[in-house]
Amino acid sequence: METDILIVGSGVAGLFCALHLPRQYRVLLLSKDALDRSDSYLAQGGICVLPEAADEDAFFEDTMRAGHYENNPDAVRTMIRSSRGVIDELIAAGVSFARRGEELLFTREGGHSRPRILFHEDITGREITSKLLARVRALPNVTLLPHTTMLDLIEEDGRCRGAVLRDASGALLTVSAQYTVLACGGIGGLFRHSTNYRHLTGDALAVCLRHGVPLEHPDYIQIHPTTLYSEKPGRRFLISESVRGEGAVLLGRNGERFADELLPRDRLTAAIRAQMEKEGSQFVRLSLLPLGREKILSHFPHIYSRCLEEGYDVTREPIPVVPAQHYFMGGVKVDLDGCTSLPRLYAVGETSCTGVHGANRLASNSLLESLVFARRAALHLSEHYRADTAPLPPVDLSPYADARALAETNKKLILTEIERVQTR
Repeated sequence: METDILIVGSGVAGLFCALHLPRQYRVLLLSKDALDRSDSYLAQGGICVLPEAADEDAFFEDTMRAGHYENNPDAVRTMIRSSRGVIDELIAAGVSFARRGEELLFTREGGHSRPRILFHEDITGREITSKLLARVRALPNVTLLPHTTMLDLIEEDGRCRGAVLRDASGALLTVSAQYTVLACGGIGGLFRHSTNYRHLTGDALAVCLRHGVPLEHPDYIQIHPTTLYSEKPGRRFLISESVRGEGAVLLGRNGERFADELLPRDRLTAAIRAQMEKEGSQFVRLSLLPLGREKILSHFPHIYSRCLEEGYDVTREPIPVVPAQHYFMGGVKVDLDGCTSLPRLYAVGETSCTGVHGANRLASNSLLESLVFARRAALHLSEHYRADTAPLPPVDLSPYADARALAETNKKLILTEIERVQTR
C-alpha cells in the first residue's frame, strides 16, 4: 500500500491535520478502533480560547501555574495567540458553541482566573470531533481506515518511510508513506482505572522508543480528581470540571466541604485522596445541587443521564467520585511544528509533548493544544514536502505475527521507561 501522508489516529489532532493538508496529496488516516472512538469524543468541559487581548498574560500565567512552571513558555504563547483563529475555523466547520443571543458563552474551570472556556452542553469533544470527522469524510484525497493498528514504523537511511499495520481482518501489511503523523492519543489503556478508551495504549511511544526517537516527560501523567465511582471494570465516567466551575461542591462523609473545588487538578486530587484516607473510604461525594435543576439539565444533560443510569439523580443527591488516570502531559518530543527527531515523522495531540502543559494540564487546554499544533504540523509538512521515489525496502513481518505478545512487550517497554524516568 502506498500513500503520500499517513496519519495514525482519528481524534481532533489527526482530523485537523488532514483538513489542513493540500488536496493534491493522498492521505491515509487510520484508527485503531472505530473512527469515532477517540478520547477527543469524550471531552466534556470545553475548549479554552483567549476571550480578549487583555487576558493573554492571565491565561499564560494560569497555564504556567497549573503546570508548575515546567511548561515551554513559547509553546504556551503560541497556543494562546492561535486560539481565536482555531475557534473561528471550528465555527466555520459547523461547531455549535453555547451562546446568549449572538454572543459566545464562557464558563470557568479549576485553575482559571476567569471564564474563558467555550462549550457545547457537556459533550464539547463530541460536537467538535464529529463535525471535523464529517468534513474529513468529504475530502476526496483522504482514505479512512478504521480498526487498523500501527505496529511499527518503517525506517530507512535515517528517515521514516511508513509503517507496519494490522488491518481489521488481522492481516499484516506495510504502507509506504512520504510522511507519517502520529496522532494516537494517550496511554489510559495501560491503567486499571482511567477515563480513556481501553484501546489507547501508547502505541506511538513504544514504536518511538524502539527507533530511538526521544520522549519527553513520560512520567507526567494527570489524574482527574472527579470520576464517577463504580465497582464495575472498564473505563471510568468523567464528571466534568465544568460542574465545579459552575458551583458544584465536594463533600466528606459527614457532608462538610473539605477543599477548594477550583484548585488545579493535581492539588485537588491530593486533597481528595487525603480525605479518603482520613475517612477510610473509597470515594468522596460531589454535590451538583448548588447549580439548581434547570442549569444541570441544560448545561450537563449527559452527565445527568449517565448518573441516572447508575442510580444517582444529581438534581436530588450527591454522587460518589474518585480520582482516575485521565491525561498524558508527556509524549513524543516535538518542536512547535510537531517535528520529531526522525525526519519525515511528526507527532501531534496527546501523543506529542510540546511542553504546553508542563507537569499538570490546565483544564480545557487539551483540545486547543491538539488543534493548534496539528494545524502547525500540517502547514510545516506542506511547506517542506519532498517526494522520495525510492521503493520501500522489503519488511520482515514475522516479528509482528503474535498480536498479544507484541502488545504485552509494548506495555512493558512504556511502563519501564516511565519508571526509569521517575527514579533517575
